[in-house]
Amino acid sequence: MTPPSPAQDTTRDAARHPALAAADPELAALVAAEEQLQADTLRLIPSENYVSAAVLEASGTVLQNKYSEGYPGRRYYEGQQNIDQVERLAVARAKAVFGTDHANVQPYSGSPANLAAYLAFAEPGDTVMGMALPMGGHLTHGWGVSATGRWFRGVQYGVRQDTGLIDFDAVRDLALKERPKLIFCGGTALPRTIDFAAFAEIAREAGAVLVADIAHIAGLVAGGAHPSPVPHADVVSTTTHKTLRGPRGAMLLAREEHAKAIDKAVFPGLQGGPHNQTTAAIAVALHEASLPSFRDYAHAVVANARALAEALLARGFVLVSGGTDNHLILMDLTPKDVPGKVAAKALDRAGIVVNYNTVPYDPRKPFDPSGVRIGTPSLTSRGLGTEHMAVVAEWIDRGVRAAREEDEDALAKIRAEVADLMSTHPAPGLPTG
Repeated sequence: MTPPSPAQDTTRDAARHPALAAADPELAALVAAEEQLQADTLRLIPSENYVSAAVLEASGTVLQNKYSEGYPGRRYYEGQQNIDQVERLAVARAKAVFGTDHANVQPYSGSPANLAAYLAFAEPGDTVMGMALPMGGHLTHGWGVSATGRWFRGVQYGVRQDTGLIDFDAVRDLALKERPKLIFCGGTALPRTIDFAAFAEIAREAGAVLVADIAHIAGLVAGGAHPSPVPHADVVSTTTHKTLRGPRGAMLLAREEHAKAIDKAVFPGLQGGPHNQTTAAIAVALHEASLPSFRDYAHAVVANARALAEALLARGFVLVSGGTDNHLILMDLTPKDVPGKVAAKALDRAGIVVNYNTVPYDPRKPFDPSGVRIGTPSLTSRGLGTEHMAVVAEWIDRGVRAAREEDEDALAKIRAEVADLMSTHPAPGLPTG
């Protein structure tokens, strides 16, 4: 395909974003280029997705103009008649979708949401417990390079080397030995179902507050494709993008007994005024998540991931834990004789967007690890189904082989094939034409 001329680019940008193109054509061109990139490529990063046009519109409304420190009915600014209703709507929808007593929709992102849990229930220097980052956990679960590992005493659990699964006997032994104030469950590279009930039992025995971080799987929980932590955890933290298909924001869900502590930790503990345009987009996403079609989507994400995992296994790939129960697959490329970073960059040139990632007990360094992490939320949003997963696995296989052989022609051929398939499955929220 011949790339458009600069004149055509300018015309396209003006049509899609007229005010932006007039005020800042350079930035408008970059936005349009990103739209094209997202349209043409196969996005397999499990933390990414496509939001609907409605979510995008809500994110760009005049709600951006408002400052609203406080909570509905208790603001420090006047003129909140409409803003209060927006936030109440988002809160009510969050409580309904997740079946929780209390919801706070103000956290700016997942990391501040997790920090609010620390502020609500722990003091600096207290012991906290979470999954080790190289095992699939998150920085904010007490890992050393994070503020949560510097301000608190972090102790970590992991997975078994032989199975890639959490050893709950080891988790219990560690919790009873260290007696943490907080226990985090959940993570960023966990391909298996999280046993929230088992974590809750351990937390009760150790006298700890259990925080379930479901940032990756919130959409699967909302759609009934993964068990919910709400009956088991004291607090649930989540981002609102990823599988939930909302804007870049976060929420905290809690039992009523913890509502005041959580709200006080978010504001005034950590933040000033909420981002009202994001709150509105969260409300839209939660409405969408309440629909039967979203339930179908959540189950299709899991079905696609399982089909893709099976197709990769058939091609000789090694998958951490042997497969997946959710949206995420973690591949160890050691047997393929290609480092994860080399493979990820080659696949990117082939139009397949992934991220390099450590695998449990990885002998390589975090910035040059052995693994690649992939997921199915974005491709499912585009309408790809289990019937497409064999060809996706084939592209990955060919791309990894091309990375090992430094075969740029092979990568270019894959990219053309990817673009052809993507052209028949338009992405939600992206302009067409």
